[in-house]
Amino acid sequence: MDNGDRSKREPVEVICPKCRYVEIIYFPVEDLPLCPVCQTRMSIQELLDEGKSY
Repeated sequence: MDNGDRSKREPVEVICPKCRYVEIIYFPVEDLPLCPVCQTRMSIQELLDEGKSY
């Protein structure tokens, strides 16, 4: 098995379950952050590994 894919930095959108604050972080370098508004542990909303255009 190749572990090279697991160590790659992946953009992840995280959201606060209380106040709905949204932030983009990079895994695996960053841990799930605390919300800067209400200090609740944020959760993963979406993996941003697909190229999206708006």
